[in-house]
Amino acid sequence: MTTLTTERPETTPRGVREPSIWRLFMARSGVELRQFFRERTAVIFTFALPVVLLILLGSIFDKQMGSTGIPSSQLLAAGMIAGGIGSTCFVNLATSITSDREDGTLKRLRGMPMPPVAYFAGKIVLVLVTAVAEVAIVLAVGAVFYDLPVPGDLGRWVTFAWVFLLGVTGCALLGAAMSSVPRSVRGAAPIVNLPFLVLQFVSGIFIVPITTLPQVLQQIGAVFPLKWMAQGFRSVFLPDAAAGMEPAGAWEHGRIALVLAAWCLGGLVLCLTTFRWQGRKDG
Repeated sequence: MTTLTTERPETTPRGVREPSIWRLFMARSGVELRQFFRERTAVIFTFALPVVLLILLGSIFDKQMGSTGIPSSQLLAAGMIAGGIGSTCFVNLATSITSDREDGTLKRLRGMPMPPVAYFAGKIVLVLVTAVAEVAIVLAVGAVFYDLPVPGDLGRWVTFAWVFLLGVTGCALLGAAMSSVPRSVRGAAPIVNLPFLVLQFVSGIFIVPITTLPQVLQQIGAVFPLKWMAQGFRSVFLPDAAAGMEPAGAWEHGRIALVLAAWCLGGLVLCLTTFRWQGRKDG
C-alpha cells in the first residue's frame, strides 16, 4: 500500500547549508559594484559630469551675491552636490534597471532561489557607494577652486547626514520606479535625462540664486525633491546670511525633511505598484 507524504522535498543535499540572506546581499552587492566600475566610460561620465558643469558654471557666474559677500560659485557648488546625487541615484539607477530588464537579468534572477530583495540590496549598496564618491569629488572641487567652506560644526554635519540619506533614498526609489517607463534601453537615456535636466534648472541647481527664476518655475521646482536637497546642502556649507537668498528667506529645515520624507514614501508606493521583472515583449 502506497502512502502519501506531506513532507517538503529537500532542495539542497544533506549537510549543505543554504547561504544566509546576508551573504546573498553581499554577493549581489559585489556583482553590482564590479559591473559598474568595469564600465570605465560610465564611471567617468557619472563622476565627471557634475564636476565639469560646476567648473564651467562657476567660471561664468563668479560674482558676489549682493551685500552677503558670498560668491555665486559657492551657491553653485553646494547645489551641485544635490545634482550629483540625483544623477547617480535617479538617472543611473533608472537606466541600469531598464538594461537589466531588457537583457533578461531580472527575469533570470526572479527564477533563481534568491530572494528578490537581494537584487535591490545590491542596487542600494551601489547607489550609496557612488553617491558618497560623487559628493566627495564635488565637495573637494568646490573647496579647492571656489573656497566652499567646510563646516566644523557638528550640527551642520548632522543636517548634511539626514539630507543626504533622505535625498539618496527618495531619488533611488524614484529611479527604480522610473525604470518601468522606457520601452527599451535605447530610449531610457533620453526619457530619464531630459526631465532630470529640466528639473535641475527649475530647482536652482544651475541658476543662482533660485529667486532669479520666474515665480511659476520656482513653484514647479518646489514640488520635487531636488530643490529641497539643494537648499538643505546650501544650509550646511554656506553662512546663515545666505538663507536670505532662498524663496522663504530661511533654510526651512522642517519643510525640507517633510518634503523629502514624503517623496521617499511616494517613491516606495510607485515602486511597489509599477515595478516589472519582465519587459513588455515578455508579456
